[in-house]
Amino acid sequence: MLHKCHVIVGGENLIDRVQKKSIKGNSESVDSLGGSPYNVAVALARQKVKTSYITPISLDSYGIKLAYNLNQEGVKIASKRNYKPTTMAIVSLNDGIPSYAFQRKNTAERLVSISSIKVSIPADATHLHVGSLAFAGGSDADAWEFSFHEAFKNGLSTSLDPNIRETLIENSDTFRERFKRLLKSTNILKLSNEDLSWIYPGRTQQNAINQLQSQTSAELIVLTKGAEGAECWTSEFHVVMPNHKNIKMLDTIGAGDTFMATMLAFCISSKLLLPGSIKAPDENQINCLLKRCITAALLNCSKIGCDPPTHEAINNADEE
Repeated sequence: MLHKCHVIVGGENLIDRVQKKSIKGNSESVDSLGGSPYNVAVALARQKVKTSYITPISLDSYGIKLAYNLNQEGVKIASKRNYKPTTMAIVSLNDGIPSYAFQRKNTAERLVSISSIKVSIPADATHLHVGSLAFAGGSDADAWEFSFHEAFKNGLSTSLDPNIRETLIENSDTFRERFKRLLKSTNILKLSNEDLSWIYPGRTQQNAINQLQSQTSAELIVLTKGAEGAECWTSEFHVVMPNHKNIKMLDTIGAGDTFMATMLAFCISSKLLLPGSIKAPDENQINCLLKRCITAALLNCSKIGCDPPTHEAINNADEE
């Protein structure tokens, strides 16, 4: 366990109800534990990172399963639980690519405030990761934004993954402005090419990246591009990494979350992640980071649903 860094994770936990065709061609649904930050917390723990989860979890039957799984994975539940229902995500797969419809009104994971987040953060926390639906809108989004800035001001390093779910964003202009404010308190930024296109509509990728770099304090920016691999920017380097393994992909659920967690685990193990900042990686370190993150994401995609690989599994795959 990499105890020198204690990562705290905030953002939604939910049940993914995946709609798919059975072998006989009938429609069926399978319930899985999920939520982007929830998946990141699990993936971090599997890579031997000390991790706490600070979003409320319901005390309903689904919440019991969500909490039990975190306990089994070694993630500390640091937030107070409540009796509001668990958020549901109805997931439809088209050639393994998921689309989502959410039932998220008045659910347990949204019952947060500035004070409840503050008391949930452990005293030895060194890094805060928040993303996805946490910033979609409402008073909970305001609380998460305030807490993210406060953590940065108080000396924690931070990471952000917007993981855009357009149908749940209450106001697109408000979200874009919030995202730009969050960029000023971010050390590590991960986003997909779809996220980038949505946040900076009508721009080329390079133009959008230039705009992004001018607006953020992030020392490490990574863009994931699905089947095309990933790119990374620092103040000194730009590295492009294609997907490098031929793995049979069953679906892409949780691939980005696995990638995000692997980024953090790599930065911790490489001693790049420092209190309040990230040490500038050299070009070789960036290549190693992207290779490892892509490997981890592809391993996740070789299974049904989000099932992040362990530290050992990634090592073994990298050696093949």
